[in-house]
Formats: sequence, structure tokens, C-alpha cells
Amino acid sequence: MALSRLAAAYGVATSYSPSPGRTVPATDTAVIAALAALGVDASTPEAARAALAAREAERAARPLPPTVVAWTDGPLPPPLAALPPGTRVRVEPEGGGAAVEWEAPTDTLPEALPFGIHRLHVRSRDPGTATGTAHLVVAPRRVRTPGRRTHGLLVQLYSLLSRRSWGMGDLGDLAELAGWSCRTLGTGFVQVNPLHAAVPNPPDGPGSDPSPYRPSSRRFPDPVHLRVEAIPEYAYLTGDARERVDELVRRAGLLRDSVLRHDALIDRDAVWALKREALEVLLHEVPLGPGRRTAYNAFLAEQGTALEDHATWNALAETHGPDWHSWPAALRDPASPGTVRARREAMDRVDFHCRLAWLTDTQLATAQRTAREAGMDIGLVHDLAVGVHPGGADAWAQQRHFAPRMSVGAPPDAFNARGQDWGLPPWRPDRLAESGYAPYRALLRGLLRNAGALRIDHVMGLFRLWWIPEGREPTEGTYVHYDADAMLAVLVLEAHRADALVIGEDLGTVEPGVRETLREHGVLGTSVLWFERDWEGTGRPLPADAWRADCVATATTHDLPPTAARLTGEHVQLRHDLGLLTRPLAQERAEAAADVHEWLGVLSRLGMLPGGVGCEEDEIRAVHRFLLATPARMIGIWLPDAVGDRRPQNLPGTWDQYPNWRLPVADAAGRPVTLEDLADSPRLHALMAVFRGEGARTAPPGAHPV
Repeated sequence: MALSRLAAAYGVATSYSPSPGRTVPATDTAVIAALAALGVDASTPEAARAALAAREAERAARPLPPTVVAWTDGPLPPPLAALPPGTRVRVEPEGGGAAVEWEAPTDTLPEALPFGIHRLHVRSRDPGTATGTAHLVVAPRRVRTPGRRTHGLLVQLYSLLSRRSWGMGDLGDLAELAGWSCRTLGTGFVQVNPLHAAVPNPPDGPGSDPSPYRPSSRRFPDPVHLRVEAIPEYAYLTGDARERVDELVRRAGLLRDSVLRHDALIDRDAVWALKREALEVLLHEVPLGPGRRTAYNAFLAEQGTALEDHATWNALAETHGPDWHSWPAALRDPASPGTVRARREAMDRVDFHCRLAWLTDTQLATAQRTAREAGMDIGLVHDLAVGVHPGGADAWAQQRHFAPRMSVGAPPDAFNARGQDWGLPPWRPDRLAESGYAPYRALLRGLLRNAGALRIDHVMGLFRLWWIPEGREPTEGTYVHYDADAMLAVLVLEAHRADALVIGEDLGTVEPGVRETLREHGVLGTSVLWFERDWEGTGRPLPADAWRADCVATATTHDLPPTAARLTGEHVQLRHDLGLLTRPLAQERAEAAADVHEWLGVLSRLGMLPGGVGCEEDEIRAVHRFLLATPARMIGIWLPDAVGDRRPQNLPGTWDQYPNWRLPVADAAGRPVTLEDLADSPRLHALMAVFRGEGARTAPPGAHPV
């Protein structure tokens, strides 16, 4: 059938397996829509046959695919190995330098060829044979893995306020947390939520989406995380400007107190309104000194057009709203004459947003430097979201690379019969390959510049993504495959250049072979205690020594119940109260209790619960003793677990029914816990003593309970 062959030629799946041994066909509608988003007309059998013939003719005429991957420890890549004898190959290295040439056939790449993404040219001595060009990715096989075993904290940065925060955690708090936790608790890393730039809230709007996993841009950080007082120019405010900013600091204190003392939710929009006003005063009133001006200019030159587009989108969004689809037609194309004119007219605002990106980058660099100077092996672990908001800056600036009228999600499975639609436009695999993966490279490079490691949310997306046609249910989608070799080669190359680790969030349904491939390239997985069972055998909890070593082992994540709630069953009651259960409450409670009972039995038999069951704090410590007994290279401690927090930061399946992404870290009684409180918490110190090989003990003298 022409449609099936055409779909296969473009990496569009015609079926999927929601569970082992079960295959479900994708609808023709989904397949045709996915092909249309790739610029292929398959709307009729005749159109599909014509498109297939055109695709086959194109491949026959082209000696190389758009991007070729070569691993430095492997044989010559197949596209080069298949070149006819006598073909001349010329490689122009990334960044310049002498070209490297050879003649086919040969078995290996020349040793003179460095790591990088180079320009490849082939020319046959046969005048009747086509010549061609391609991108050549030369990468090491593996990223580095931790030199020694380490443990660290997992935290949603916005949720951890200090007594200096402006209503949510900021980069000053992150630096403080990293330095303190390393020196006091021996941590080797701090993993945070995505710090990507959010979609701004329009004036009089309903409020911006607080989820850090649906940003406007993944390429640039969000200035809402800035510590205003840490900007060097802040010290030089005088007169009326100082009074105006001091008043904003006072109002920020009230906002902070409303969260810490009066049960208010974290309000990102309110925080940003205060910070934006303060930053506008600061940047307008205090000029940069010569050294700072030079550093800013260097940042502008390094970031180039990408930063200019990002800042332009932000400037235009202030006038026309945060969804570029609703802008005047002349502004919907970042390269149009109308946009060029609008950018010129709004140059002051464009520069303002460029300055914000620079200031945020410098504070991120300070936080990572603080972590490493304190002695952390890794430092900050940044989080890469799956995608971006369809109306945001990246989707506007990189329209050519996004599939139109498509959204990323997940197919139906045993846990969600209706599937999921995440509202994120997918990258087009063909356009990525044609560009040598330029937007992907730039994204990784930007995130890794101030990180010791990168966590990739839904890492399976490097291999395939579930595309859902606009207006359709998640059940009516299909998988579209990416060139995993190229995606991984670029990832490994950029991580190698940054001397950083890579962690993949590989929870849920994973295509066969994916975890093995990731492990081959040094990408660590994610293992959550409650999910680690012998699923192919007894179904019992997986023994500690049977866990994989190449992972971050943890008790929970931001999308799962805190350990205290799981132990008590409160997470089941919460879902019942919100109408999220699909089975009777008693049945759900019984199943959850049986799961916990079985795990506690394992911990007890291993001698990890010397006081027996019944004490929640002892049980949480026992869970972490078990994680220590596994061979996992990294162990993550969910920071709210350390103080007994019961509330999940995000409850999948809810929107406004639950305050997702707006809760501060709290203790067992629901009282917010500040960064300063953490340092004095007996409960936290007792848990962290487990990682020093000690029994439970109290915090230092003078500590107050949390």
C-alpha cells in the first residue's frame, strides 16, 4: 500500500504497541495529517503514490542524507562506506581550519578530523554521478559518567523561598542552597526544574501558565529568577530611583510573607510585575561600566540572531499579546520587513530584554560557580522540557522547524486510557536534518553553559514523539520517528564540550532498545523506587543489587506523591477528593496500602527499619537507605521529603482543580519552610545522616524543629 510505504519513508508510524504483545493500528487520518505537517500530500491514493515516487527519486539522486553521523570509535558511517570507488570526499571542519580530504573506498575516518559538526562534500570522478553536500557530525561514543557515586537534592526552585526572595525562589537562593548543602550535607548536585523563559501574562489576562514544562523559549532562561539585589548596578541606585526600588522591595516582602505566613500560593505573575518594574528603573538609571558593557557586548555577539529574535518577540508581545498567531500578519514572520521595522522602532525594549537574558545568564553562572567552589562534583543539573508553547518566542522564531497544526503527547496506555495532549508543537525531523540540527545544537549549548549535568524530560523523544493532529483527541495520533543516531550524536558532542553529564527521564512506556541505546552512550536513566519491580517475573520489589547502576535513583519526582503522602495513603484521598479516581476509593486505598506494606516488609527484612514500622520519619530514612544499597551512580533526594511535605508539586490530570507549580516547600503540618529553616531542621539532618552512614541524629545545637 502506497500510504504505508510513504509513511515509512518519512518515519511516520502506522501502528504502535501500548503494551508488550499488543499492536494497535494508527488511523489513516493521523498518518495523512502527520505527512501533511511534513509537507507531503497523501490526501488521496493517487497523491500518496505520486509523493512516494518523488521521495524515491529524491533519495536515488542524492548521494548522501542531509546529516551523516560518525562515531570516533566506530567504522566509517554507511553513507560514506557506500560511496562508489574513486569518489572524492572533502570535509570542511567546524570553526575553520584546513580541510580534510580522502578518496573512497576507505574503512575509517581520517584521524585528523576533530569532533564537531562539519561540512561534507562528495564529488564523483564519473561525470554522470551526482555530487552532494551534507552535515557531518563527528562525536565521541559516550558522555562522561560520574567519577564517583554521589547524592544530591531535587527541588523546584520557585518553591524554595528564603527570607530574601521576592515571593518565589530565585537564583540567589539556588546558589545559597548549593553552597550550603555541599559543605554541610556532602551533596554533589542540585537538580532544578526547567528555568526556561515563560510565556508572559497579558495585561488584564487570566494569569500565565505556571508550568515550567510549557515555556515560551527553551533557549533562554526566565528573568523572573533574577535576584535583583545581586545585580552589581543595584548598589549604585540613588535619589528617586533608589526610593522607587526600595518601595518595590518592600512590596516584594509583603508578597513573600503572604506565601510564608498567610497560606497564599506562589504567584509568578505578581513576582514578575514587581521585578520587571525594578529592573526597568535599574537598567534605565544606572549605566554599565566599561567592563560590564564589554561583557554584555560579548554576550550579544555570542548569542547573535537567536537572542535578537527572542528579545524582539518579547518586545512585540508587550504590545500585541503573548501569542504570535494573533499578531498583525506583517509581524508573524521574524524576517519580514514589517518585523524588521517593528524591531527598529522598539529597539529600547529589545535591548531591555537582551539585558535581562544576559543578567540571568550571569546569575546562573554564579550559581554553578558557587556549587563547584563549594566542592560539588557536578553542581547544577538543569532540566530540558519536551517542547515549547505554540504561541511563544521559539515557535515564532523557528517556525520552519516546527510541524504546523500538530501537538506532542502520549498514546493511550494502561495508566491513561485517553492518552495525553501536552499542547507542544513538535520539531520536524526533516528540517532538523537539513540544518545539521542547528536549533537543537544551540538549545543544548545554551543549557549546558552553566550546568554540570542536563536532565532531559521524556528522553524517549530523541527517538520518537506522539504527534496529535490539531482538533483531534490524543487517541487519534501516531508516532513520528527522529534520527536517534543524529540526536544522540549532537547531544553527546555538546555534553562532551561542556564536560557535563546527561540524565534521561525514561519513566513510563519505553520503546524496546531505547534504554540500552541510551546506556551505550553514557546517558543515565531515572529509577523511582516504587516502580522498580520484577515486572517480567514475580512482580515483587526489585532487589537492590538488581537495580541498574547507570541511573539517578530516587523515591519520587515532581509529578508523583511525596514519600510521606505515599506512606500514609494521603495521595489516594487527594485524587479521590478531586474526582480523579477511575475505581472505588476502597479498592485504590487497598492497592496503595498493599504496595507500601510490601516495600516496608522488604526494608524491615533488610534491617533498614530497626525501630519497626509505624514511624513515618524512620520509614522515609529506610527508603533512602535502600536507595543507597543499589548500585545507582547518583541518588536524588526530593527536598520536600526531607521536611515531611505531603503535597505534590504537580498533580497530572488536573488544571485549575489543584494548585500545580504554585506550592512552597512545606513541613508535615503544611507550614512553608524557608531556606534558612532547612539549615536548622532536625528532620532534614536526620535524613541526610543516612548518606554519611550514620543513624538518625538531631541537628546542631540551637536548631528549631521543622
